[in-house]
Amino acid sequence: MSNPTQARRHVVVIGAGMVAHKFVETLRAKDESGEYAITVLGEEPLAPYDRVHLTSFFAGATPGDLLLAEPAFWDDPLVTLRTGVKVARIERVEQEVVTNAGERIAYDDLVIATGSSAAVPPIEGRDTTGCFVYRTIDDVEALQDYVRGEAATLDRPVRGAVIGGGLLGLEAGGALKALGADTTVVEFADRLMPLQVDAGGGEDLKRIIEGTGVTVRTSTATARVNAGDDGRVASMDYASGEQDEVDVVVFATGIRPRDELGRDAGLTVGPRGGVVVDSHCRTEDERIHAIGEVACIDGEVWGLVAPGYTMAEITAADLLGEAPDFGGADSSTKLKLMGVDVASFGDAFAATPGAREVVYSDALSGWYRKLVVSEDGHTLLGGVLVGDATAFPSLRAMIGQDVGAPSAFVIPEDERGAKTEINLELPDEAGVCSCNNVSAGQIRAAFAEGATTVDDIKVCTKAGTSCGSCLPLVIKLVEVEQAKAGIEIDRSLCEHMPLSRSQLFNAIKVANLTNFDDVIERFGTGRGCDVCKPTIANILSTLENGHVLSGQQASMQDTNDHALANMQKDGTYSVIPRVPGGEITPAQLLAIGEVATQYGLYTKITGAQRIAMIGARIDQLPAIWQSLLDAGLECGQAYGKSLRAVKSCLGSTWCRFGVRDSVGMAIELETRYKGLRSPHKIKIGVSGCARECAEARGKDVGVIATDNGWNLYVGGNGGFKPVHAQLLAEDLDAEQLVRAIDRYLMFYVSTAERLQRTAPWLQELDGGIEHLYDVVFNDSLGIAADLDAMMTKHVNAYSDEWRDVLEDPAKLAQFTAFVNDETSVDPDLLYIVEREQIRPATPSEKSDGTLELVDAHRRPVRIAGDRIPVGANEMGEK
Repeated sequence: MSNPTQARRHVVVIGAGMVAHKFVETLRAKDESGEYAITVLGEEPLAPYDRVHLTSFFAGATPGDLLLAEPAFWDDPLVTLRTGVKVARIERVEQEVVTNAGERIAYDDLVIATGSSAAVPPIEGRDTTGCFVYRTIDDVEALQDYVRGEAATLDRPVRGAVIGGGLLGLEAGGALKALGADTTVVEFADRLMPLQVDAGGGEDLKRIIEGTGVTVRTSTATARVNAGDDGRVASMDYASGEQDEVDVVVFATGIRPRDELGRDAGLTVGPRGGVVVDSHCRTEDERIHAIGEVACIDGEVWGLVAPGYTMAEITAADLLGEAPDFGGADSSTKLKLMGVDVASFGDAFAATPGAREVVYSDALSGWYRKLVVSEDGHTLLGGVLVGDATAFPSLRAMIGQDVGAPSAFVIPEDERGAKTEINLELPDEAGVCSCNNVSAGQIRAAFAEGATTVDDIKVCTKAGTSCGSCLPLVIKLVEVEQAKAGIEIDRSLCEHMPLSRSQLFNAIKVANLTNFDDVIERFGTGRGCDVCKPTIANILSTLENGHVLSGQQASMQDTNDHALANMQKDGTYSVIPRVPGGEITPAQLLAIGEVATQYGLYTKITGAQRIAMIGARIDQLPAIWQSLLDAGLECGQAYGKSLRAVKSCLGSTWCRFGVRDSVGMAIELETRYKGLRSPHKIKIGVSGCARECAEARGKDVGVIATDNGWNLYVGGNGGFKPVHAQLLAEDLDAEQLVRAIDRYLMFYVSTAERLQRTAPWLQELDGGIEHLYDVVFNDSLGIAADLDAMMTKHVNAYSDEWRDVLEDPAKLAQFTAFVNDETSVDPDLLYIVEREQIRPATPSEKSDGTLELVDAHRRPVRIAGDRIPVGANEMGEK
């Protein structure tokens, strides 16, 4: 990569938001010769972050979680990011920007990406303490601190009001609700989301939002915010003469382009604001571009991310000599507001001459679906979806296409009678990913060039990597192309088993098989291998709850399962006592210390709040287990494909901020799910408040306490590819929470593939989180009772696996150093896996004056297979 000093041109970007980030990302990807060095100047202290998901901040996300790129992105030598820098003016003649500190920064090309600010209507009292806007992380942090401060002084819930019932207003309402406030949303128009949703959809949306406990006032004008004796917000007057008592007010009435820099520099500004640019995003000054919400194209300012991304890509291409035009952008929106799916796309209000509407409304289910089609009833023009937006990605991509019978998309199949053929063949020009402007043709082209999997397509095109709403459609397109290319995705477990793990699970369940021989005879061939044997053992353990070392099970296990402990790199094993909730007695701590001392084990506090003892020989494990059992400790966890641990914070018992007993809940969950065999390991976290000290959103199951109950997150994973868990349900009581986790885990166990963790499983689940919600809470597949029964069977049948070994001579006999020697192990015999592990060892004098080899932790080095006299040196000599 070129050195910045060798770059021929310098482009300065004013603003460090999502659109600015997209511009930098695009220009660096296209500028292969390193022609441009880029300097980004941002007012906020953070690198560019995701404003679209600001509300997740109230569900435990941290500012760092919202960052759009890893820190390494900004290590590019051709990119300089400067945060906390405010630009005071643009000097066009000198081609410089001047900061508030007086620093002058020269540019060859300038990109204005200052975005917009929250528009606050001229309501009397709008500056009263307790009034907020909802735009930046600073805004939401200030709102959060204020509401929590008020809550600490009141003997009732905080009363909050949001002025504005559009996208931002409903997000702000959700934020207040997440903070435990009694919330009212006030909208001047006759319906919520008036720019996206029609009257019918707005009515259904209002009904659903009110069902969550939020009060909605439409056709209501706010006249005044009143302060109390302490100077803080106390009430709010409406133009109708009514009054509401409130403690906090959030203004979410729209945005205003931050065009003051362009205006002061003499650039033309649109009648409603925004720096005027042409179809290439150029201003009247050929060296200055404007992109995102600060730009005005054809008299319009776009307030959505997707058009801003398009402008960023156009500007990057324009700087490199290409000449794409901004021909408009996808203004479709899909989001979940307070747990409610809302989507609009295309000509949602049937403004096209001759347009007709096909509408389905079900007030009981909360569904509203409207498609706008051409006069002949075949060409899709747009639509509105409320309550269930699973069809949004496909429908949005089909705008302008013949959809056959549009009723097939709006009327539920069970009400249509005979199935109606649905045309889903998309032309190349059909848009698939609006966030990254990826068409169906681009995905097909990437496939033809060798990107034959969904992950490949995501890397090559960026489709499905932003908001994720298009991912189901991306998967379908890839599967179609795979079929056309004759690529058969082999989901067989191995050469002996032609079924996938999920297929095999259900086959064994239906056939009611209980041992490996019957399974391989019925569904496979040969004698099995190290792939299918452990998988079948795992499935049988789940379905039958038999001990992992019983009968054929013992010979089918992976090494860790066979030893009920994790093998380490030197051939020894770890013992990690199960400590539900991290709660442990002083006596148990002493017992762990005594065992570690007696057997010379290395000890370490794990990331799951457990104490690991590492370095035990396999023949020592039973004695270690017995000592721990005598102290009341179950002997292990952190091995096998099963529940590892449930991590928790201190919760309301000890923590000043805790609102619920996270430790108690963690103990309940770990006790319930311990020993549950699954396709991969499972980790759970329980946080006692939104500060999220247990890092629950990085777990397969995350539970976060609120004033109203528990929020449940699913499908999060740490490790190699970290994924944040997705919110499945809010404000559950303990019984609802446990039942929901039961069903989620058993649905995952029953349908996931081999070694598939919950994050990729959920990403590939048809219908995604919405479908999972329907399965868990609405019993959409009619299997809720079966999932409940499976978990009940597991809980009732669980038995301490380590105690079972100690009480069964046949199982206990498997824990010997040599299969042909049942005598005690020679204490002078030392083991390691590979001889070269001796090399870093050093001699250490023992109490009897002889020498032994020890590693960096002062532990004896074990030499595999060789009898070496104690006191031998590294070469095995006296």
